[in-house]
Amino acid sequence: MHSGPVHVIDDDESVRDSLSFLLGGMNLTVLTYSSAETFLEQRPWGLGGCIVSDVRMPGMSGIDLLRTLKERGIGLPLIVITGNADIPLAVEAMKAGASDFLEKPFDDEVLLAAIEKALGTHPKTSHVNADTIEVNQRLQSLTTREREVLDCLVTGLSNKNIASELGISPRTVEVHRAHVMTKMNATSLSHLIRMALVGGIDIRNRAIL
Repeated sequence: MHSGPVHVIDDDESVRDSLSFLLGGMNLTVLTYSSAETFLEQRPWGLGGCIVSDVRMPGMSGIDLLRTLKERGIGLPLIVITGNADIPLAVEAMKAGASDFLEKPFDDEVLLAAIEKALGTHPKTSHVNADTIEVNQRLQSLTTREREVLDCLVTGLSNKNIASELGISPRTVEVHRAHVMTKMNATSLSHLIRMALVGGIDIRNRAIL
């Protein structure tokens, strides 16, 4: 059974409406807010559930909200929604404690799985352990150069910046990047980054450009 509502926070009304319609059709209770400030003013965390929030909004960002909730001791899981250009912000959010992040446009089933995981209704324990083992096996299949490219990708570096950092051509980066995606069985950049985080890749000391 689902425990608590899904709190959707986005300054775009059309996004709020579409997510409300989608999640409502999945028999989930949905509450929407036009900003992180509105969410905090209404203080709905006593209802439980989880939060789905855009990472980039006017005023308080999704990351600011995440940090504020942490400071106040409010433990609602928060799923970050991000655009492709916001990958560095999404990685920062994951480091700050976000439950997950989804890159637009995202698949409905991926969203539902992330929400079920955040609500504690997703099958876990053995599945989580199996996923971690599988991710680590895939990481071990990468060559040294492919691992270097992956390490750069998880900080949101562009192919051009990766080429400059590693002293190789952008075309070579593209080839290694394609190999990494194939070997990791990643369906998208956000999927790749989530697996890298599951695999315990340390990105704390890398510059996010």
